[in-house]
Amino acid sequence: MANTNLQFKTNYAVSSKIEPFYKGGKVQISKDEKYIFCTCGSRVNVLEISTGKIVHCVEHDDQEDITSFALSCDDEMLVTASRALLLKQWDWRQASCTRSWKAIHTIPVASMTFDSTSTLLATGGCDATIKVWDVVKQYCTHNLKGSSGVVHLVQFHPDISRLQLFSSSLDCGIRLWDLRSSQCVCILQSHYSAVTSLSFSGDGGTMISSGRDQICTVWDLKSHQATRTVPVYEAVEGVVLLPEKTGLSQIGVKSKNLHFVTAGSKGVLRVWEASTARCVYTQTLPSTLTPSSEEDEEEDNPRSVTYLFHLPASSRLATVTAEHNILFYQLPSLTTHQQFVGYSDEVLDVKFLGKEDSHIVVATNSCQLKVFQLLTNSCQILYGHTDTVLTLDVFKKGSLFASCAKDRSVCVWQMDSVSGEVRCVAQGSSHTNAVGSISCSRMKASFVVTGSQDCTVKVWDLPAEFPGAEIHQLSPRTTEKAHDKDVNSVAVSPNDKLLASGSQDRTAKLWSLTGDGNLGLLGVFRGHRRGIWSVCFSPVDQVLASSSADGTTKLWSLQDFSCLKTFEGHDASVLKVIFVSRGTQLLTSGSDGLVKLWTIKTNECVKTLDAHQDKVWGLHASRKDDKMVTGSADSNISVWMDVTEVELAEEQAKQEDQILKQQELSNLLHEKKYLKALGLAISLDQPHTVLTVIKAIRQVEDGSELLEKTLLKLRVDQKESLLRYCVVWNTNARNCLDAQACLQVLLTHLLPEELLQYQGARTYLEGLIPYTERHMERIGRLLQASMFLNYMWQKMRVAGASSGMKQDEETDTTPLTQTQPLFFMDKEKVKGSSDERGVGDNDCDGGQEEEPYSHVEDEEEADEVRASKKASTNGALEKNRRSTKTNGYHKSESEESSEEEELEDDHAMQVMKNVIVSSALQCRTLS
Repeated sequence: MANTNLQFKTNYAVSSKIEPFYKGGKVQISKDEKYIFCTCGSRVNVLEISTGKIVHCVEHDDQEDITSFALSCDDEMLVTASRALLLKQWDWRQASCTRSWKAIHTIPVASMTFDSTSTLLATGGCDATIKVWDVVKQYCTHNLKGSSGVVHLVQFHPDISRLQLFSSSLDCGIRLWDLRSSQCVCILQSHYSAVTSLSFSGDGGTMISSGRDQICTVWDLKSHQATRTVPVYEAVEGVVLLPEKTGLSQIGVKSKNLHFVTAGSKGVLRVWEASTARCVYTQTLPSTLTPSSEEDEEEDNPRSVTYLFHLPASSRLATVTAEHNILFYQLPSLTTHQQFVGYSDEVLDVKFLGKEDSHIVVATNSCQLKVFQLLTNSCQILYGHTDTVLTLDVFKKGSLFASCAKDRSVCVWQMDSVSGEVRCVAQGSSHTNAVGSISCSRMKASFVVTGSQDCTVKVWDLPAEFPGAEIHQLSPRTTEKAHDKDVNSVAVSPNDKLLASGSQDRTAKLWSLTGDGNLGLLGVFRGHRRGIWSVCFSPVDQVLASSSADGTTKLWSLQDFSCLKTFEGHDASVLKVIFVSRGTQLLTSGSDGLVKLWTIKTNECVKTLDAHQDKVWGLHASRKDDKMVTGSADSNISVWMDVTEVELAEEQAKQEDQILKQQELSNLLHEKKYLKALGLAISLDQPHTVLTVIKAIRQVEDGSELLEKTLLKLRVDQKESLLRYCVVWNTNARNCLDAQACLQVLLTHLLPEELLQYQGARTYLEGLIPYTERHMERIGRLLQASMFLNYMWQKMRVAGASSGMKQDEETDTTPLTQTQPLFFMDKEKVKGSSDERGVGDNDCDGGQEEEPYSHVEDEEEADEVRASKKASTNGALEKNRRSTKTNGYHKSESEESSEEEELEDDHAMQVMKNVIVSSALQCRTLS
């Protein structure tokens, strides 16, 4: 095994996350162009554009999906509509609902918009009605009827003085509503399919509408007539009028005529001249993308655009695609400026990439690859495969990586070290089925190995360089029928001389990578009970690790192919295994959503990370071995930092600090500076240490008064902690008196309103009640037993007294003691006590551990019981002594004693005997 003279890892902590923030529905960008608002189920997420992080989130309490929302033009107010037919107004920066009201619509709201003054809100419902709301005065101003079917589009005219509202529904017409008269002025008829968007000119006199009928229409709003119909030959989802200014010649705007941009099913931006209905510019697709015309015509084209926005302040355009990606294009060149991935679906693999592992490349349930910059979450979308990408691997230097997919192809990608842009440099296709595993050479970028569902393994040679923009075509050096079933994993050894493969046939195999291009089988690893998902070479030892669907991870010797160790801990399939800490530890991920850290030498699971809610397919460690990244079927990607050294340093500093504070506390107690000592003990957050200080205060002269003065000088947060500690102390009979003393001070001097302001005060007070009642019952039982014993002792003395006693001799009726109570037990309890004491009864505190509702009785009670037993025993001996002295007298006067007195004496003696036996059993139990 490898040298283990190094610091083992003990824990990882999440440093950043890439999680879904948009799963379809409406998207809106704030007026200041800093935030993106988008729906995600029952939430509206607010994404900061500069960092790519979710900074705010509002969510309906009823967990109902949000059907629509609108942000006011001043960016201050957010209104959401849910399936529960409620409208909610939010202070979105504080994520607090400021007002909610019924939508009046009979079925959910489909569309919403604010006017330019942020005063009026229009809602279009699935019930074919439109409501207009005054959100300032909080009432409904208009109820507009007449639409046909779902009102999916509502928009105010930008000139609020006109008080005009435009809407569209299933009849494909555009209705113009005059809000002064609440009447529909006209219906603009031109489209034969759903109208998707409206855009207005700067003077408000011209409007352009787009539809899925593959046309855009230019409208004169003065005459309410269509002036031009522009066929665009694609279903258009968004249209934007370009500003009337120069400087857009790069995209074909060479005149002052009206120009507009369209986006739709083809996924490209096109610029049109309205006066001539001519396309003057078409955006160029990425060079790696080679779509077929048939694919462009598909309705479910993943590149199709669903929303188009113009951002005038930054001179940009933004689009939202069908795959929930948000892209920003810079004018006038229309070059991609930023990309965000709203939803990645199932993450199948993830790897670190770039200098200092600054990026990650992700394979999702998609034909595109996504490269994220970890600092900003900005993403590059890579096109090249035509079916789902299944797995990835990265070469040693980190700028070159390879991918394989269900389309039976292999692609090699290269990242530019300066710009960070990634392009496809090589491509090959030779397998006859999906390619599910790939591994890159380790020493230099000379070859890649692939494993496929066609049961074969192929080795592909790479050229020394990738000059120019052309894509190099790869061909396999060798092909080997490796397994009887799917090849799930392949791995190249650190010296590039060996190859390991793992298959669904439950075996792993070791191959030699010879210079002549052939694969030579060296041995077979057998032992897994189900298919093998992953294989990995140790970076320093002649050891191979494999993970399987049988829930185990195994280490194998490369010399004799024997199993060295088996690691068990996952509840389901172990999907991935990698070596860390220079080959001395393992990281495994499973379909149970867990990531486990193992130390090989001890065969011990050091840490279990509850990483994800679903299968963890992706697991990769950085080249510096200081962080890892995981990707899951729950669509989340997490970057984890190794916090071992940080934790050790923090723990050491904490221990040193506690030692110093303990010494300081001891000095303060010695100097009788109780207030400082109590404050220091509370700062340590150690209830036992605080209890020691409380006991020290109560032991001094006038301890109650000193305790009261000390507690009242504490800060509010310190009193909160003390109340919490009292709840803990009160559960133990040994410490209940100290707890009650502190509670008496707090409850006496603090107003109920003030006390209830303490965090968790209600819970703490409720927790005090049952244990306080137990303590009162226990004290009551002791007092009752002691009084009964005194009573019986007096009766025994009176019953046993000589009838010839002098009349002037007074009977001693002084109680034995009022301060030494005795437990009293019924005969039935005494009879079964030997069995019941062993298991502990809820009615008597005989447990050995301090658990709720089962606690050990106070040691002082044991002393009380022993003292009472001694007193009762002495009383019995005294009675016998007196009886012996007067034995003759009793015999001589026996006939004069009444039968009733004899029965009373016998009964008293029997009861006394029971009490003594009960006391003895109680003492034995407590001792």
